[in-house]
Amino acid sequence: MLDWLHSHKDLTGVIMGSAFGMAARISMLRSDYRQYPAYPHGKIIHLALGLIAGALGAVAVPALYNKDYTAITFLSLAAQQFREVRNMERNTLTAIDQLELVPRGAAYIEGIAVVFEGRNYLAILTAFLSSLFVMLIGWWGGLIAGALSLLLANHFMKGKKITHIADVEMAPLKMDGPNLYVGDVYLMNVGLDENRKIIQEQGIGFILTPKNDDARVTIANMGQRQAILHDVSTRLGVYRDDGDPGLLPIGKLGLRTGKLGLLVLPREKDTDKAYQAVCNVPLLEAAVRMPTEANRKSTEAKQNG
Repeated sequence: MLDWLHSHKDLTGVIMGSAFGMAARISMLRSDYRQYPAYPHGKIIHLALGLIAGALGAVAVPALYNKDYTAITFLSLAAQQFREVRNMERNTLTAIDQLELVPRGAAYIEGIAVVFEGRNYLAILTAFLSSLFVMLIGWWGGLIAGALSLLLANHFMKGKKITHIADVEMAPLKMDGPNLYVGDVYLMNVGLDENRKIIQEQGIGFILTPKNDDARVTIANMGQRQAILHDVSTRLGVYRDDGDPGLLPIGKLGLRTGKLGLLVLPREKDTDKAYQAVCNVPLLEAAVRMPTEANRKSTEAKQNG
């Protein structure tokens, strides 16, 4: 068996690379509280694409070894196809978002679409490296390279949480006449007495304090705020129905302090779960801003120029 693997490196590389590419896509495909991709049909689509990605990455190495440079064309076609996957995810989530009581928002949707595209590229990379080391060293080299590539792919899959840029703390909700405050941050005017009563009974307030000037700009992003409200509402439910604008979870910025005040209205009023939900909200790539670094580089360029 081992002699056969050594004597058929091309086939071994393709099989092992495809297997590791598929394994990488499976390990990165998870349905959590957001239930996306849906089970099982959404998963079938992405598993099929993962198999295609793994096969393309694995086949490319033997083809290049045999000086068949048209393999690069196949990889470019794969990149185009996976861009279509990104568009498909964006269009699907945008259509679904119109039916959400607390929408995800465009920034969150774009982040999810980018992630699905990027994970297919990681599957290609895993398959490519595994197949490459089979050709260079042997089947055991491909096995080690594939295992390390799986660890690398899962490392890149992990993103930052909102707690990386801000301190999260619970804050009391206060009514000053019709005006609603969380801590010292003004949220909105609540006109109906019934809505005020519901907010006082069901509402939970949070204050997010940015850790630096860059974080201050990031949490001011409307997309990041909407992502927080959506995630908390998805995990704990939301105490409202369609047509109740006065009971919509909201996030407002304290203009003087830069703090972000949040009002959430969970169906299940569990402060500990709500706190964990806020802390575990992903930091959106589209929302990240680093003005201090840009200003520093601009200043250095002027001094050097």
